[in-house]
Amino acid sequence: MTDTSGGPVSASADDRQAVEYVLGRPLRQSWPPGALAPGSRVRVVRAQDWDGPWQVEFTGVVDAMGAPEPNEHAQAFAGELRYWVTFDTPQRDSGGDGPYRKALIWDRHLRAEPGGPDTP
Repeated sequence: MTDTSGGPVSASADDRQAVEYVLGRPLRQSWPPGALAPGSRVRVVRAQDWDGPWQVEFTGVVDAMGAPEPNEHAQAFAGELRYWVTFDTPQRDSGGDGPYRKALIWDRHLRAEPGGPDTP
């Protein structure tokens, strides 16, 4: 699903429908100010304080399927967002489940990479 032309990734209608069905609500489409833009290249990094959430670090792109949403988990940082990220190659989580091609990632596990929508 990565757009090799450097433009934003187009969201998959099938993925969106499936996720909205599971969540029981529509995904947000209003992008928060200051959030990474759809199509931004990112590196998914491992946590510093535990062995996860993924087996290895890898790259992907912020997916336009749904806008970043506030992370309401009890261990979330104040103002932390969660992003839909499509992986360059399928990945397994720290528990060995997967491989996954896309996931909802907490922004503390994302690092911006060159090559996104605003960089050559």
